[in-house]
Amino acid sequence: MDGTVANLLDITARHWQGERPIPHSKPHGIPCHATRVPQKIPEFLLARSGYCVRHANSLAQRKKACALINSMYAWRGYATYSTAALQEPSNCVTLEASTGKKVFGTLTVAIDSAEGLFADELYRSEINILRRTGRKVCEITKLAFNPKYSSKEVIASLFHLAHIYAHNIHNATDILIEVNPHHVGFYQRRLGFQQIGEPRICARVNAPAILLRVSTNYVASQISKHAGFHDTSEKSLYSYFFSAAEVRGLTNKMPCIASLANPKPLGDCDSAIR
Repeated sequence: MDGTVANLLDITARHWQGERPIPHSKPHGIPCHATRVPQKIPEFLLARSGYCVRHANSLAQRKKACALINSMYAWRGYATYSTAALQEPSNCVTLEASTGKKVFGTLTVAIDSAEGLFADELYRSEINILRRTGRKVCEITKLAFNPKYSSKEVIASLFHLAHIYAHNIHNATDILIEVNPHHVGFYQRRLGFQQIGEPRICARVNAPAILLRVSTNYVASQISKHAGFHDTSEKSLYSYFFSAAEVRGLTNKMPCIASLANPKPLGDCDSAIR
């Protein structure tokens, strides 16, 4: 079993409730109303020998992703999700990797909006520091891979697609992720994340979590240096990311997905911040 895959499992996906986040500048990117001519939604964002990646935009697809998450979380001893997890918030997009009809990898990208982020439940204060300085944050959550089918390339593909969606389409400046303390080293070595939150207990999965952050500019710089080489001697996953030509093609597909998501803009809610 690939050690990279075995150690890769996010432990969160919590719906934020209560106090709203502070506002950032007017959202950029491609708004839903910008596409006047209906575009055909591609079945797959990415097709590779051995696997494909798609946007899980149907209930049937999200059921498969949820089943994978529950299976991998139960294997790790975490609490699992109810069917409520199948309801995708309007600021979220779920990606899934599959071979044939078998879904073996999934993650969800959440763009900061009036609905907040899942990580606000434990780390609102830390995230508000970023918001107050004008950063536009997003998060990766509901991350799960079946190690029997996964590889470094698949993991890198999902992360790079998440970066394209967050950075190229929505102009996010920072990516957040909550992980089990045992997995912090993986994210630091492989992707350059830095810890910005202390360990806390996530009641939803009954396990500890730590908040990590990486800037999208840092990710872009690493992609520019390493992407496309598939260097097995590199500790970083960035050598498995897409080439510049592939990124251009994938970015052109993303507005179709962005038109399905509808993050609610942050309003004037300074008074709600404590």
